[in-house]
Amino acid sequence: MAQKLFISTSPHVHCGDTIERNMYWVIAALMPALIASFIVFGLGALAVTVTSVLSCLFFEWFITRVFLKRSSTLADGSAVITGILLAFNMPSNIPLYVIVMGALVAIGIGKMAFGGLGNNPFNPALVGRVFLLISFPAVMTSWPEPHQLTAYTDAVTGATPLNLIGQIAGGNAAALDQLPSLGTLFMGGVGGCIGEVSVLALLIGLCILLWRKVITWHIPVSILATVAVLTGIMWLINPVLYVNPLYHLCSGGLMLGAIFMATDYVTSPMTAKGMVWYGIGIGFLTVIIRFFGSYPEGMSFAILIMNAVTPLINNWCKPKRFGEVKK
Repeated sequence: MAQKLFISTSPHVHCGDTIERNMYWVIAALMPALIASFIVFGLGALAVTVTSVLSCLFFEWFITRVFLKRSSTLADGSAVITGILLAFNMPSNIPLYVIVMGALVAIGIGKMAFGGLGNNPFNPALVGRVFLLISFPAVMTSWPEPHQLTAYTDAVTGATPLNLIGQIAGGNAAALDQLPSLGTLFMGGVGGCIGEVSVLALLIGLCILLWRKVITWHIPVSILATVAVLTGIMWLINPVLYVNPLYHLCSGGLMLGAIFMATDYVTSPMTAKGMVWYGIGIGFLTVIIRFFGSYPEGMSFAILIMNAVTPLINNWCKPKRFGEVKK
């Protein structure tokens, strides 16, 4: 007689999603921004991205096999995403050895030190990026001008839109004339990290992720709405020192962080309510750092801080158990 009763742990109903499926859709969603970076920065963007991805793949394979004594996890795609996102948070003229060090910290400390995918409390790419920003501030804040397609280490550098916004807030009215138009910021063609140069490309990636239901709208929208409201208030109070909030939405790593890094499954809250509060916290901290901090961009620090708060948010926004009686 055939066995008809099977005892197993949950989940008992599966929707067909897998880690690999979602990771590969994230990689697909990153492709428009990757193509835009090649168009704007050429050889530099290619060298940085390839080096970062290969380094992340190697370090994950090496640590998994040598130290953790487990089979390779490269097929799940997470190391590739970490490599691309780490590259997206760097300028296109950064020395290759710095990229390798960032990949080692991102994978070795940010991910594998906690046991690998699913156990890391912080976004690995941002761990690597902040390490490099603190350790190598000069090369991490040297921004090549766009469209130097064959230049790499000898690229001409200049100020980013966020640097100019900071100069305007500091009373330098002349910086306002150097600020690129909103159309240029939206389409691409400004200095900065290679993954943040085209808002349009990042929004295409957002549409892909929402279409495939890899992420929900709660985190990106709450971050962008919070930044828009806070910078809008400052603009209304003093439009001479503070620029139109649309410039803040289209500048720096705000879109990249809101769409691809703050939405990381492992480091973000599990409930819709928690995601909204998480996004509000990131938006608030980003604006505070942009206006009052030493760095012109605060997105990376804001996400890492809110990663640390995620367990508290999950506990606070924990859904009521089925059949539980409210006390």
